[in-house]
Amino acid sequence: MQASPTHGFWNLPTNAALHGHALDAHLLLNLWIALSLVALAHLILLLGLAIRTRTTNLTHQLLLEYLPLTALTLLFAFLAFRSERLWAAQRYTGADLSAMQVEVTGVQFAWYFRYPGTDAAFGNTKLSLVAPAEANPLGLDPTDPHSTDDIVSSQLVLPANREVDLTLRAQDVIHGFSVPEMRLKQNAIPGQTVHIHFTPETPGDYAILCTQVCGLGHYRMTATLRVLPSAAFNTWLQSKEAKP
Repeated sequence: MQASPTHGFWNLPTNAALHGHALDAHLLLNLWIALSLVALAHLILLLGLAIRTRTTNLTHQLLLEYLPLTALTLLFAFLAFRSERLWAAQRYTGADLSAMQVEVTGVQFAWYFRYPGTDAAFGNTKLSLVAPAEANPLGLDPTDPHSTDDIVSSQLVLPANREVDLTLRAQDVIHGFSVPEMRLKQNAIPGQTVHIHFTPETPGDYAILCTQVCGLGHYRMTATLRVLPSAAFNTWLQSKEAKP
């Protein structure tokens, strides 16, 4: 599994997703502002101790108290507005209709990834049919014709530079789906269907983690996201579709 390289003064994991550039820029802006405010607060404290002057002048009071307070209020309002727009673009704005559809299912203690196959439709699943020992970990219904060509994989393979709409599910408990390099983190909750979309940009292998303590085997609930160039992905998909 490919290691996660880091970059920059703040030692962030390398970004490999289209939406990650805006997220990183906002995060770095927050961090630099926080660092600047900490330095400024210490500077003001040291100057106050060094000068030790008292004044009741109203102008000085406005400059020293109300003006900085107003500036901080406007600053944090700007950061909150900007972060809300970034969050809405990722969570409240749906994926494009042409986005690739992949279903992600978390189960103690593994991730499974399902592709709809040549008919571009997911088949029905039933919990009563779940049988990992019989090569049916998701409980695909054999009586549903849409299930016959579904592809189930223990590795998430995606094409670079194409938007992907992930449908997150969980069979048993809450699992946290996270890929740091793709700037993704979303809980998969039993009984709920959660969507998250993104566009991977950089080919390579990336670790998929579970960020929720889901039981004694939580430590081994990992998988691999493999991002391939478009031609290589089409070859991989065709090889999976050709298998009976």
